Amino acid sequence: MGIRKRFTILHSNDMHGDFLAEMRGEEGHLIGGLSLLSGYINEVRSEEKNVIYCIAGDMVQGSIIDAEYKGISTMEIMNYLSPDVASLGNHEFDYGLPHLLFLEKIANFPIVNANLYITQYNKRLFQPYIVKNVDGFDILFIGIITEKVMDMLKTDNMLSSFITLQEAASEVGKICNAYKNDDIDLTILLTHIGFESDKELASLLDPAWGVDMIIGGHSHTVLEQPAIVKNILIAQAGVGTEQIGRFDITVDDDTNSIVDWTWKLVPIDNIHCQPDEKLTAFIDGFKDIVDKKYGSIISKFARTLTHPERTRETELGNLFADAIQETTGVDVAFVGSGSIRKTELGPIVTLGDYLALFPYDDSITRFTVTGAQLKHAFAGFMRPENRNGEGEYYQVNKGVKAVYDLAKHEVVSLALNGVPIDDSSRYSICLQGYHYKNSTVGLQLTNEELAQLEQPRLLATSGRDVVEEYLRNHQNVNAEVEGRLQYL
Repeated sequence: MGIRKRFTILHSNDMHGDFLAEMRGEEGHLIGGLSLLSGYINEVRSEEKNVIYCIAGDMVQGSIIDAEYKGISTMEIMNYLSPDVASLGNHEFDYGLPHLLFLEKIANFPIVNANLYITQYNKRLFQPYIVKNVDGFDILFIGIITEKVMDMLKTDNMLSSFITLQEAASEVGKICNAYKNDDIDLTILLTHIGFESDKELASLLDPAWGVDMIIGGHSHTVLEQPAIVKNILIAQAGVGTEQIGRFDITVDDDTNSIVDWTWKLVPIDNIHCQPDEKLTAFIDGFKDIVDKKYGSIISKFARTLTHPERTRETELGNLFADAIQETTGVDVAFVGSGSIRKTELGPIVTLGDYLALFPYDDSITRFTVTGAQLKHAFAGFMRPENRNGEGEYYQVNKGVKAVYDLAKHEVVSLALNGVPIDDSSRYSICLQGYHYKNSTVGLQLTNEELAQLEQPRLLATSGRDVVEEYLRNHQNVNAEVEGRLQYL
């Protein structure tokens, strides 16, 4: 038996600029926020000998503070948290590739990614891996993302990613093989591909490569316990800063393997954590500037409207789809569920609240499609395989009623204002720019198919402006879930 040592691995993912604690439940009960999260990390670092904190992608995008500073505020605050290593998520690209490279330079911690390449030169864009020596044990971290979640790459022809999980797996093998002569005691993949894809990736890895653990993100999965595939532990920690994942493991340096482990999802609240007051003051410096700029009230709803999950019809989804449909006059407005970033809004809506909830300043384009294509699009995004946290789901405007039969695996009814959609008739639809570029992902229609009947027409350079103007001119609005998207 070799030397055995204990390690504590803390992990976050999909933090999305979730800087501030929220008050919930009993009076004074604070949940989430980076001050409490930092307090917990500081406490663990002081209590345990060998602590590693890692982040599995999507640090940026999702708050007004992040958007105002284009991620720079987030990176400065991440430097304060001082993770040992982080990997890229898809939203790290939201402000563009040149800006991401700038953010990487601001980071005081390594950002690893093994499978993003500058196409023309077949050179990796980022440091593919890092070996951290902790208490005499070498720990290898490899960053992985696949094109499945890298839809932003389609806007940049200079870059490419390995397209399939199989190719990502072979890249892991390539790096692990380079270390066969070295004594790597623990190998961890930091992925941002979704929990189901993590399990599939684990099944493709050769046990001889020695991968022990996959810490992932993207699908916002909340776990009771990690999955185990081919003896590889697979975990992620939901979304935001309301919780953190914690592994306590024992590693044997003779077998280079985990011989004992426990995992739990630790709630981040003021019952379990002490706030980091210095970080609170640091964040307040950004918040005060943003509050002055974005504190004006733009609308008041009849009540708080919600968007509790992405993969079904929601109140806010209906409101936003109605706003875009009324403004553009199309038959069907498809609004990406994932572009609505918070679970509730109102009744008082400030400009800051609105921009934090709907942060993407994206275009709106109109297309003409046949009824048959429209049915195909609804079948594409309503299918169960697209509702696992890794697909693209849509909210639609009033007058639309789509019924999907889960047993038959098809749309059995699609009507507009009470009239069934006719396969050979023409209908106008609109999409946000991101969803136009990636129309095959959710709607299963190519850009060429969308342009077959009529030249696509740009209706607005900013869908965010369209919805904001609608809200300013519609006070005391209400929205309900009406059965626009139904499942049998």
